[in-house]
Amino acid sequence: MQSTAEDRTGTWAPLEITADGAGADRLAGQLADTAGEEGLAALLTREKGIVLRGFGITPDSLPDVLDLLLPNRLAYVHGNSPRTKVGGNVYTSTEYPPEFTISMHNEMSYAHQWPTRLAFYCEKAAATGGATPALDAARWLGALDPEVREAFAGGVRYLQNLHDGYGLGKSWQDTFETKDREEVEAFLAGSGAEWTWKADGGLRISQHRPATTRHPVTGAEVWFNQADQWHPAGLGDDTAAQLAAIMPAEDLPQAVTFADGSPIPTAFIEQIRDRGLDNAVDVDWREGDLLLIDNVLLAHGRRPFTGTRRVLVAMSG
Repeated sequence: MQSTAEDRTGTWAPLEITADGAGADRLAGQLADTAGEEGLAALLTREKGIVLRGFGITPDSLPDVLDLLLPNRLAYVHGNSPRTKVGGNVYTSTEYPPEFTISMHNEMSYAHQWPTRLAFYCEKAAATGGATPALDAARWLGALDPEVREAFAGGVRYLQNLHDGYGLGKSWQDTFETKDREEVEAFLAGSGAEWTWKADGGLRISQHRPATTRHPVTGAEVWFNQADQWHPAGLGDDTAAQLAAIMPAEDLPQAVTFADGSPIPTAFIEQIRDRGLDNAVDVDWREGDLLLIDNVLLAHGRRPFTGTRRVLVAMSG
């Protein structure tokens, strides 16, 4: 069984495919029947996101399912979120305290290369809350005031300070999944980033990136940056004030400016964050569910929750 791609309000919603009593071993066949001649890639481009429910996917069967959906899984190299690798280029979703909302974002939109597909798997559903909001990134762009869109036309500059093992945020070793400086430098050189090794062994990185991009198949222009997540205002007033009290802005684990280095107004950041969350569609989890998304067409986040929640994520190019 499957639902329509349009929800009851006429806004976007992911395609939902239910198992009709079939197990994980029937997933490939049912997905092929749904995709038909266009194939999975075209189906995902058209629907933007697909929810698979009731197939009884377990941690043991997950690798085979991911081999079907994401045959070329990527390591989370240069990822800025706190995660734990659980094997086979599968990671925990962002490990932020449950009481916080994770705002909308396209995975690694700050990087020179990003995954094209993401798969989220619910191993353990939260007692309450914990939905993964999904957002049509073209709708997000259209929801912003013309003043904001124009201000970001030149792109943004991301700044990172990665410590050498001790400090706030992630270390450069965890970020790049290596202890070899030459490997890190080769990666950064290929990305067009600027970097400096600091006297304390840490690494400072600066990257100029566009604020929007176009989908390679549909041509749709989408909001595609993480300015609100990298800006102190995105952390909330109390957290931003605490950080400002202990370190200068240039030493924060991550920060963002306009491309020319000028500051981004707090009001812009709040608008980007709030309109993204306001226009998102919540995907509520049941254990064994899987959500497959096109990472350019859809942004995602996380609602607060109570209890224990374990959602895993894998990515592909």
